[in-house]
Order: sequence, then C-alpha cells, then structure tokens
Amino acid sequence: MSAGEEVRTEQGRPQQSLGTAAARNLATTTKSVPQMQEISSRWLLRTLPWVDVKGGTYRVNRRLSFAVGDGRVTFVKTGDRVEVVPAELGELPALRSYEDEEVLSELAQRCEQREFAPGDVIASFGSRTDTVYLLAHGRVEKVGTGPYGEDESLGVLADGAYFGDGALLDGDAIWEYTARAVTACTVLALPRQEVERIAERAGSLADHLRQRRSIPRQRTNRYGEKEIDLAAGHTGEPDIPHTFVDYEARPREYELSVAQTVLRIHTRVADLYNQPMNQTEQQLRLTVEALKERQEHELVNNREFGLLHNCEYDQRIQPHNGVPSPDDMDELLSRRRGTKLFLAHPRAIAAFGRELNRRGLVPETIDIGGNRIPTWRGVPIYPCNKIPVTEARTSSIIAMRTGEEDQGVVGLRATGIPDEIEPSLSVRFMGINEQAVIKYLVTAYYSAAVLVPDALGVLENVEIGRWQ
Repeated sequence: MSAGEEVRTEQGRPQQSLGTAAARNLATTTKSVPQMQEISSRWLLRTLPWVDVKGGTYRVNRRLSFAVGDGRVTFVKTGDRVEVVPAELGELPALRSYEDEEVLSELAQRCEQREFAPGDVIASFGSRTDTVYLLAHGRVEKVGTGPYGEDESLGVLADGAYFGDGALLDGDAIWEYTARAVTACTVLALPRQEVERIAERAGSLADHLRQRRSIPRQRTNRYGEKEIDLAAGHTGEPDIPHTFVDYEARPREYELSVAQTVLRIHTRVADLYNQPMNQTEQQLRLTVEALKERQEHELVNNREFGLLHNCEYDQRIQPHNGVPSPDDMDELLSRRRGTKLFLAHPRAIAAFGRELNRRGLVPETIDIGGNRIPTWRGVPIYPCNKIPVTEARTSSIIAMRTGEEDQGVVGLRATGIPDEIEPSLSVRFMGINEQAVIKYLVTAYYSAAVLVPDALGVLENVEIGRWQ
C-alpha cells in the first residue's frame, strides 16, 4: 500500500481500528499438537495378553497329533481358464509328502474344468466316489440327512477347498453327503481313473499311494491327538492299561518380528523451534503412532504369524448366505470354548448390524474404557480396520480365546531392551551426521502365537456390500 493511501473495509468505509491480519503479527496463537489421521483404536494391541519373551524366541510345545492334508489348494487363472498349481496337489491327504514335480504337473493337466450353476448337484449322497473336486471359485454346501430324514447342512466350502479326496485311496468309497452349489462355481475335477493311469507309468506315484493305503489308522481323539489309554467303570482286578503322553518332536517356534525406522531431525529445528512445543517429542510421538499401526497390521496379516494366516483350516467357516448372520456368529462361537473377543472390520460390523436389524434383533453393548462396544452372546465385537476388505467387497471376522492360562492366543514381546520408552519399543540415539541432522532409531519387537488350534477361528468371505 502506498504512502497516504487510505485503508478501507470490505464495505468501502475507511478503517477505524487495527485489522486482525496485522494484529496476529504481535499475538501468540493458540495451536494444537500435530494431528494424524492414521491413528486408529488399535483394539487388538490393547486386548491381547502379552508374554515377555526372553532370548527372542517363543516355543509352543503341544501334545503329539497326527495331521492330514488339511490345507487349501491354490489356482492360477488365465482368462476363463483355471489351473491348479501342481505343487498344491500335495495338500490332498493321499498325495501328502509326494514331491515328484513332473508327475504332479501331469496330474494337474488331467484336471477337467467344470462350471456349476446355483442349485446344481455336484455329487450325490450314496453314489460312488470316483472323482476329486477342487473348488476354484464359489461356494458349495455339504448336505446330509438328518435323524428324521430331512436335509441337514454339514457346512459350506469356499475357494481353495477340496472334497472327494477319499477316492484316491479307497476304490469302494461312497459319498457320505450331497455336494450342492450355492453360487455359480468353477470346479476342477480329477477322476481316480486318470490317477491310476498315471500311476501305472509312474512307479513313484504307485508306491506312494500303496504306502498311504497301508499306513495303519492311528488311534486319536477328536482333535487328532494321540489317544491316551484309560480304563473306567471296571470292577475286580483287571489289567490297567499302560500309557504315556507323547509330545511333538519338532514344536513350532515363534521368533520376534521387528518394525523399525530412522527418524531424522535437523539440529536447527531441535534447537530453535521448541517453543511452545518440543519438536523432537512431537516427531517421535507421531513416528511411534505409525509404528504401532504397522505392528497391529502385521499381527493380523503377516504370513508367518498373522492371525488370518495362522488359523487352522478346520477352524475356518463360510457364511451360509454370504452376509454375516447371527447363525454364522453362533457357529463361529461353537468351535471353541471361552471365546473372549471378536475382531471385525467396521464395515463388517455394519453388515452384521444390518442383518440384526432385518431380523428385529438388538445387540447388547458393554462399556470398555468409555467406549460402547457391541457384543454377540456376551462376547465383545471390536473394530479392527487392519482386517482387509477385498475388491469383491468381502472381509473376515476373527474369534479368539486369549491368554496362556486358557491355551489361547498371546502376543509376544521383549521388555527391558536398551533405551526402552514403552514395553518392547525403544528409541536409540544414533548420532549427528555431517549435515547437522540428528538420527534416532525407533524399534518395536512383537509377534503372536496360537497355543492350540481351536483358540483361533475365522468367518471368511463375509459380504459387506449387500443390502437386503
């Protein structure tokens, strides 16, 4: 503004007092600390019982169990054509530990792709089992006969499942249930006849199948653990059975994982711009928040120890109608004793709420730290935005029993590490470089362990975008 020019207000009148823009140059503003949208409630970190791990490794000793091929099969899709990854055929019990890649590739090539519409019967109860079915995409319901002759649902299979695998070892096997497509399904069929033809030329496959047929059936309990011989209800002086409890020879060990970053702050900023807020403290605070967000993400999604990847196959269930219904949540609860909590993406919780509204049900809520948390059957349902939502608008709901005393899921960490600011989280000064930049190493150590398989269950492929 030039000298002598009169300052006017927005209404065109001459200004009669000091303006706010000029006044701010002499005033101290009231300001907030730096804000961060990434910060979430992190209920998993808050509710998981933590075990202090010495030596960086946690070993889970279990009673000896006899595992069969309870895995999932992976497929490759090219256009409309679906093929099974040959090595994944080793998930079938009959082919467990078979490693001849050439023979497995030939078996994969013999799989015939078939399409089924909703309601189509893939296999009928009582008929001969002569084909192994690999479910590439869709949902298949296993339907049995109830005690009074009515249809009874025995479960739902989804992508990656297989059924009819008994055909490879028992030529007289029959279907003990009816397999019916719930949605449009893409299935790969491997006839037993094709397997026998390949076995006639490949001696290694014939020997492997012969060996699998001759393995005596192990005496186990319903959890697959080696049975303990006991006597009960006897009188007189019968011979009491002798027994012992065997352990796994190679128990699983969990090594602590690490999340790290190097925080850099210029000395000029740290020296001159520390009023009214300490710049170093604020930089560290936001960095630690981001580190904790990543820590929770890894506890859910890491392929080595994450909850979604360490749930046993028989503890994974599929929703009967796609949406997360009260019936599905009850089924999830019934798979384990003493479920302590559910974890679900907020959109999955909303989908469950819509289903409750549709049925006229009102869930109870409990107060936890001033937050109203919805429950089902008294078990709190905590929101966790680290559980992924797929492009198909599906997600998962996790159910857990927690704590070492209850043989549940536990978090692992190491306390007492150098320069620790929180349990298992440290900030270490790394010096000042030639550019006058201060460096701090921020580190968090963590992992999670499932003590027994039924401590963790997952309701998979729940649809969160369907409105009824």
